[in-house]
Amino acid sequence: MNTLLLIVEFFGLSIEVYFVYMILAIPMFFLWKWFFKRYFKNDRKRKVASIIATLIVTPIIYIGIVFIWIIGLLSYPESDFDQQKWNENKEKRYELSQDIIESKMLIGKTKTEVRQLLGDEGNSNESDRWTYNLGYLPGIVINDEGQDVLEVNFKNGRVAKVLQYTG
Repeated sequence: MNTLLLIVEFFGLSIEVYFVYMILAIPMFFLWKWFFKRYFKNDRKRKVASIIATLIVTPIIYIGIVFIWIIGLLSYPESDFDQQKWNENKEKRYELSQDIIESKMLIGKTKTEVRQLLGDEGNSNESDRWTYNLGYLPGIVINDEGQDVLEVNFKNGRVAKVLQYTG
């Protein structure tokens, strides 16, 4: 058992990684063994080739699975703007913000029209910069900087620019 712990410490990987490798490697070995059946008539050569192929391919598959998992964490659903969704779930407004920006639906609207559509959020009529909290975007790292924010900039009483940033 101490030897196994030394291996874990030596490679710097947690024990779970080795279990996942084994779960991937065992069927991979038999798959390669079946594949090499037509190329190697000698059982010993087929086993060696299967072991080598398994040792090469298993980490690549593992890295691919981790990569897909990371992409899944970093992506978040985007949907068309829906005023009811916007008002009901303030922590998931980030799902709607991209549509607001890309469709340019706010450009040219007055402050009253924006307030009717997005709500008050404590923005004053005197300010030419209104902000709306969008919630925390999903991701691998917890964002210490704060929630994402939708910023609406007015010029001469009408929306001139809409952008999103982490506040």
